[in-house]
Amino acid sequence: MKPKTLYLVLCFAGFLLPYWQFVPWVLQHGLNMPLFVRELFANRIAAFFGVDAIVSAVVLLVFTRIESARRGIRRRWLVIVAVLTVGVSLGLPLFLYLRESELEQKVSAT
Repeated sequence: MKPKTLYLVLCFAGFLLPYWQFVPWVLQHGLNMPLFVRELFANRIAAFFGVDAIVSAVVLLVFTRIESARRGIRRRWLVIVAVLTVGVSLGLPLFLYLRESELEQKVSAT
């Protein structure tokens, strides 16, 4: 399987798996952000994963900006939207997909 195809498959997994858990929670509680934050930091283990995800998202956004400028990757705003609406699980494979697409275009142009 080509890397570009694998990254696209991972985009679908990175969207579907988190929302598989999130949608039932929203259906039960609505978009109750105070409850969401309380449950995210309900104990030290949950907080560990919550903080890890937040730090990973910030690192991904910084990396995306730097690497996009360096490689001339277009549509990097899609990664920002993906991270803010789903998380790193979608944002990272999406960025890798965009990066691979850009690399393929540059190779075929030469």
